[in-house]
Amino acid sequence: MQQDKFDVLIIGAGSTGSAMACRVSENPNLSVCLLEAGPDYPTLADTPDDLVNSHNNSYTAHDWGFQYEPTQGRQDRFPRGRVVGGSSAVNTTIALRGMPEDYDEWAQAGNAGWDWASVLPAFKRLERDLDFSGEDYHGDSGPITIRRYPLDEMEPQHQAFLDTASALGYPECPDANDPNGHGAGPQPMNKLGRLRISAAVGYLAPARIRPNLQIRSDTTVRRLLFDGRRCIGAEVQPSNASDGDSVTQVSARLVILSAGALMSPTILMRSGVGAEAQLARLGVDTVRHAPGVGQNLSDHPALGVVCQVRDPSLIDFDRPIIQTILRYTAEGSDKRNDLQIEQISFAGRPGGPPLFMLAPVLEYQYGRGELSLSDAGTFTAPVVQNRFCEDPRDASRLASCMRDTLAFTRAGALAEMIESVNFPDPGRGTELADLEQLCRKFSGSGYHPCGTVKMGPEEDTMAVVDAKGRCHGLEQLVVADASIMPSVPRANTNLTCFMIGERIGEWVRTEPASYGL
Repeated sequence: MQQDKFDVLIIGAGSTGSAMACRVSENPNLSVCLLEAGPDYPTLADTPDDLVNSHNNSYTAHDWGFQYEPTQGRQDRFPRGRVVGGSSAVNTTIALRGMPEDYDEWAQAGNAGWDWASVLPAFKRLERDLDFSGEDYHGDSGPITIRRYPLDEMEPQHQAFLDTASALGYPECPDANDPNGHGAGPQPMNKLGRLRISAAVGYLAPARIRPNLQIRSDTTVRRLLFDGRRCIGAEVQPSNASDGDSVTQVSARLVILSAGALMSPTILMRSGVGAEAQLARLGVDTVRHAPGVGQNLSDHPALGVVCQVRDPSLIDFDRPIIQTILRYTAEGSDKRNDLQIEQISFAGRPGGPPLFMLAPVLEYQYGRGELSLSDAGTFTAPVVQNRFCEDPRDASRLASCMRDTLAFTRAGALAEMIESVNFPDPGRGTELADLEQLCRKFSGSGYHPCGTVKMGPEEDTMAVVDAKGRCHGLEQLVVADASIMPSVPRANTNLTCFMIGERIGEWVRTEPASYGL
């Protein structure tokens, strides 16, 4: 086998992995290899339009092709970016932070260094906020440029959404990333015009010149390699090869698994780290019994209110898909800003009826799902079961958000644009009990999976890594990505993934002895 040796091997060039590769490689004495299963486009001139175009997501060309079960008995596609830049290269470019309380809860669960006061410097370091850089909670020189659409750049339906929010009594919120903010306003977005400022653009483009950083794309990890309980590297093969063909090894003094909330637990289980009974069913020898691997799946349950508009000229699939947001608190809830309503510029397909959509989203989730494997094949997709709204607290609050979203279709400037509500069928009832039933049946993912390799203290038997990302009971193996979040923050997760990469990347760079370097 061909064998390569590095100081640090980072598996997964998504939001967190790219940020870590950038920060760790700032130490010229550390050789860093960044592995990615998907392709790499080193320059913007090389980059396909679906990755450049931030006005809409890239849905298929750079996707893993995963499926998931949002609620019992349903299957749907679960888009995840398979390319250098990961999901940050294909997503909606929403640059939203969680609530300070989200990170304080992580710390209160035994994860020192993850409270709001500790993570805020990393949030500031990652961003270049073009609108509010003068505020002490924002940064002005980071790799990820963030701006908000001014009113005169908004699509008419987004202007109408803000007008209707005001008519319904919601306050104005010019900066959704104000730690004390709430209400309706422009989305903070990591885009400049049509250009998506992904991890590949923001972090890796300036880091590529470093001779100690090697980016290896189109390379799939079959399994991690161990000498006893010490991780010594990974077994890899070309992504276009058949399982078991052209296998080589990459060795490293420190291995950082950053393949995301779906693939990090998958790789761990294939490598013998997981619940012993499940590993035995898969025919995988146990390296460490870690029952939390694949458990604690947290996400944002969401629905859609699909509306047919009176004026077909409003619907243009080449315009920005999203520009505005409403963050607010459910009645009686003690979780601030646990609900979100978003205006989506268009729905359906080009050439079909002229539709747009309003999306009610539950931002603080109590329920949990799980991830498992049907077999240990290198290219076998994980089995993802979210179990949305099985927890009655989730169903009741999402139902109230659906009720509040339907109010937007009946008031103000937005209502004047709407010819009819196509989903949900108003004839099937709009009482809270009816809407709860709808949520239990039809909730889907906000595509923010996390928590499947939860961080926590060693006495928590379901915690897989400690507060530094180091795997309990193993040596020289770190996990750093959305999978280590104990719970989903009350926001789209991309900025929090960048923050995790900044935080753990800086620790590896500045405290190498803590990571055995």
